[in-house]
Amino acid sequence: MEEKNTNVSQTEENPEQNSPEISAENESTTEAAKDGVKTAVPKWLIVIIAAMAAVIIGLSVTLAVILAGGKTVDESSSSQSGTSADNSENSSLPQSTQSNTSTDSSQGAVTEDGIILQYSVDNSWGDDGNMNYGVQFGITNNTNSGISGWELVVEIDGLKGCEGWNGTYSQNGNTVIVTNAEYNGDIQPGSTVAIGCNLNTDKELKINRAELNKTQCVVKAGNVNQNNQNNQNANGNGTSEADVDALLERSKDGEQGDDWLHTDGNKILDKDGKQVWLTGVNWFGYNTGTNTFDGLWNSELKSSVKAIADHGFNLIRAPMSAELINSWAAGEYPKANYNNAYNTELNSMNSLQIFDYFLKLAEENGIKVMPDIHSAETNASGHTVNLWYTDKVSAEDYYKALEWMAERYKDNDTIIAYDLKNEPHGKPYEADKAAIWNDSDSANNWKYVAETAASRILAKNPNVLILVEGTEIYPTDIKSNKDFSSTNDDDYYFNWWGGNLRGVKDFPVNLGKYQNKLVYSPHDYGPTVYQQPWFEGDYDFDSLMRDCWQDNWFFIYKNNTAPLLIGEWGGFMKEPNLKWMTCMRRLISENHLNHTFWCYNANSGDTGGLVLDDFSTWDEEKYAFVKEVLWQENGKFVGLDHKIALGENGITLKDAKGL
Repeated sequence: MEEKNTNVSQTEENPEQNSPEISAENESTTEAAKDGVKTAVPKWLIVIIAAMAAVIIGLSVTLAVILAGGKTVDESSSSQSGTSADNSENSSLPQSTQSNTSTDSSQGAVTEDGIILQYSVDNSWGDDGNMNYGVQFGITNNTNSGISGWELVVEIDGLKGCEGWNGTYSQNGNTVIVTNAEYNGDIQPGSTVAIGCNLNTDKELKINRAELNKTQCVVKAGNVNQNNQNNQNANGNGTSEADVDALLERSKDGEQGDDWLHTDGNKILDKDGKQVWLTGVNWFGYNTGTNTFDGLWNSELKSSVKAIADHGFNLIRAPMSAELINSWAAGEYPKANYNNAYNTELNSMNSLQIFDYFLKLAEENGIKVMPDIHSAETNASGHTVNLWYTDKVSAEDYYKALEWMAERYKDNDTIIAYDLKNEPHGKPYEADKAAIWNDSDSANNWKYVAETAASRILAKNPNVLILVEGTEIYPTDIKSNKDFSSTNDDDYYFNWWGGNLRGVKDFPVNLGKYQNKLVYSPHDYGPTVYQQPWFEGDYDFDSLMRDCWQDNWFFIYKNNTAPLLIGEWGGFMKEPNLKWMTCMRRLISENHLNHTFWCYNANSGDTGGLVLDDFSTWDEEKYAFVKEVLWQENGKFVGLDHKIALGENGITLKDAKGL
């Protein structure tokens, strides 16, 4: 699913009737502010320099206004994202609620004095006559005094409900009240804290007013970037380049090449023919603009990876963007957002080196990794784009990103699989902008693209598994509608984004001589993400199998066609979601279906995470629930490495009996 929402906020999918597409990933679009260098400059000199700079800037702005025909508002931000919803201002808002103050689109900086509440609408959808909005808020402190602890009050017309993240939320009529989380209560002058929520209203979104600690805020529409001083990294602080080389050196306890996997029918096997069970978790951030894993602004990478292993997860699905990967390939390294107080060893590393360091930590803890092209562009809402390409990132760019990863890591069996693309989707009325599944070579034919991408990966590394997700729609009569030309919803089956694999019956993915590397990977969610038709009435395990699972993807396993890996499933531990989660857990357990739980992140707005807001404290109730479908033998967690045991309470694959 995807996103769901992020550090900065974002819902992954937009639900419409029969359109199951909501994602639970709240993915952060934060970017660390640039660190300053301390020097012993006299204060009087600083004042003079600042005054001169102000004059120069004022003259420059005036000249720019004249040349630009009088426009004083930065309008460039709309070109920075592949989805208009991510960056566009909400036209339904009255002008009185919006400030015309200029913003720096590259940093999201707000130049107006006071407390600024900046917002962007990442997603919107209709539901039972109401409207839902995925909204990001940025609280910027442009005063001379720091803020320690805050309460935000926002008045919204026709407010019906609100669920949010990165704070504690309550509702009183048309008012949302948010208090800070433990980790974001301080807002120093010039800094921004990002929060987000899903709002339900009975009309178009209109924000009437906002107060922070009873001080009136200036409300502005625009991109939200977090530059909280606690989330900055200082390259070159604390370690040397030689230290980095040592930190990136792979573990000597492992053995390269002995952990590659292959398939046989609906099973995944190791090199010795032992059946394995991939029981993992999702941890997003490399797709959102954080340029590393979310949560490192409040936690330590090394201890987080160890905790995941100690809790028995043998695989991490790592959402990434093709844009970020291609930046790395070009020798460009977008700055990673993390707290250098917790992660001092990262200070001399660029974002690619941090990923390499993560791979080393994963290997040392017996964890395997599966990169997932979550979006074409780096954007917390990038998953909402239907296809694997945009105007900014072409289809060829998408292929090249996967090729580069496959080549770079071909000799590292920590990466054992690639999820080709998160949740291809699109509806009948979207024509060639919707993902389809047939035997054509159309640019939007996901089956064709998946085969092409797989062949290019396997040409670089023939050892990795290839995961292929489904689409959103498939014709009810493929013979009469093979080209997906009908725009009538009644002519299609709908499922969750990425969850419709009905096309495998008619047009199975063909990897040629590498067919034993193919794994199909549907996504499935519960009614708190979206009220699908199969959740109506008194549903149960049998009705879910009949109305959803069997014909959309379980037949692949049942017919012994190929293995399944449920790439995303999860949610809040409350009804009505818990009933569905219990049914899904039963399906996974009874059939030993491979899976990666959604998710580790605390900042997933539609599902919550396995850790709480501090990204260190585990949600013990949710973990106990998921633990029942983690691979265990005799009370020990089973890893996928033949030489390195999984965490402190696990065993190696060599020591496991197998299923």
